[in-house]
Amino acid sequence: MNALVIAIFCIPIYLSLFILFPKANRPIWEAAIPGYNLFIWLKITKKPWWWVFLLLFPGVNFLMVMIMSVNMANAFNQRKSSDTYLAFFLPFLYLPKLAFDKKAKFVGPEDVSDKKKSGATEWRDAILFAIVAASIIRTYVFEAYTIPTGSMEKSLLIGDFLFVSKVAYGPKSPQTPLAIPFVHHTIPILNSKSYTEILTLPYLRLPGFGSIERNDVVVFNFPAGDTVILDMQDRSYEDIVREVTYQYKRNDLQAGKTLVSDAQYDNEARNAIWKNKEMSIRPVDKRENYVKRCVAIAGDTIRIENGILYVNGTIAYIPPRMQYKYYVQTNDWLNQKRMKASFDINFADLQKVGGTPGYIIPLTIEGCEKMKKFPAVTGMEPYLKKGADPTNRVFPNNKKYKYSEDNFGPLWIPKAGVTIPISPENIAPFVRIINTYEGNTLKVTGNEVFINGKAVTEYTFKMNYYWLMGDNRHNSLDSRFWGFVPEDHVVGKASFIWLSLDQDLGLMDGKIRWDRMFTWIE
Repeated sequence: MNALVIAIFCIPIYLSLFILFPKANRPIWEAAIPGYNLFIWLKITKKPWWWVFLLLFPGVNFLMVMIMSVNMANAFNQRKSSDTYLAFFLPFLYLPKLAFDKKAKFVGPEDVSDKKKSGATEWRDAILFAIVAASIIRTYVFEAYTIPTGSMEKSLLIGDFLFVSKVAYGPKSPQTPLAIPFVHHTIPILNSKSYTEILTLPYLRLPGFGSIERNDVVVFNFPAGDTVILDMQDRSYEDIVREVTYQYKRNDLQAGKTLVSDAQYDNEARNAIWKNKEMSIRPVDKRENYVKRCVAIAGDTIRIENGILYVNGTIAYIPPRMQYKYYVQTNDWLNQKRMKASFDINFADLQKVGGTPGYIIPLTIEGCEKMKKFPAVTGMEPYLKKGADPTNRVFPNNKKYKYSEDNFGPLWIPKAGVTIPISPENIAPFVRIINTYEGNTLKVTGNEVFINGKAVTEYTFKMNYYWLMGDNRHNSLDSRFWGFVPEDHVVGKASFIWLSLDQDLGLMDGKIRWDRMFTWIE
């Protein structure tokens, strides 16, 4: 399909040059040499030769061809608004039309340069090249992001504005290059897709300054975000399916009905969601952007015991401002404003428990020690989840694994080129990798595993994978719930905070967090 789309787009343009070049007093053979013909095209329209390099950037190259099509129309004295729009938006149709138009005469760049540009033309050219330059920077160098949730507090705060380095690990070329610039996946106000999948490109990562290391703060495309419920985009589709499945089963149990299989409940839940909700299927580079800390890289083994993370048998790095939830007993109800001033606890995070004074509060290690000394506090203990989650929300989302977010593993992180034995007993953590991320057809029948229709007893991984967790350990939707992050989902390294705004405060009350501005991310 991609080859057909490229052919429809490129071949008519390419063939039209064989007619347009001789009309512009250039030998026909120059149109036959790929790459060189683009240089001559620029020369005919008297545009800078270095524009050729802009054509090397996937995504940007489509925009450049559209601009060059307009310039060719101008060189043949076709300057009506209708010609400009058709040349820009439909170059693969307009250039062949121009080539066979006997009335279109080449007037040369002299005619174009002698004519003073109108104000509208100057604005148009300035905007187009601002878009080109910004698209290159945003796609291949760095991009600005904001922190919308508290999953990384207190390392990153809601309202932090970040610069994310694309060159740290090497920029990804766009996999859906035909998209509206500066819009991620949805056009604001219109609430419609900002891209088309008529043309998609394979995963390609250009060389970078380094590779992902443990404890890097990484921005990535949400792996479980391929299927999205549009009015619940902040939640994983599979997580919602499990929740609805559990509720259906629970309802039947309470009603005294005969229970059906888990697969039947799962199918019922999916059918209900697709029937009653508006859904979207998104390609990798148009999935939601998440930011977490990479706690383990390909080849590592992780486990969590009573909330403590171990990597390769050793206690993992503890970020200075990492948070856990604590159950805090008090002799009176706490004042929210005082908690904000003393502990920088957002109002929404101060959760009352029961009818007696008590709270579940997220605290850093430093904040925990400080809270113990607070006059109203009578007792504290970590708020840990020890039993397995009955809804199977915790990865690998299989009732055979009695994991919770605070007691998990051990689990090996897959590494490219490594072959492991697989069987129905151990395949659960790797099902989505084999099926979705690496594009195979997986089926488990009885005691056998079939991949692409062939019975197998081992599997070799094609990509590296990573384990990412939020520093706000009890308020983070991370790898503990949806598993591994493939290398082709990695966007870049969160490097620098350039602005930070506190959503709970007014401009005159300290809304701007001056101490966080222009700071590097640890």
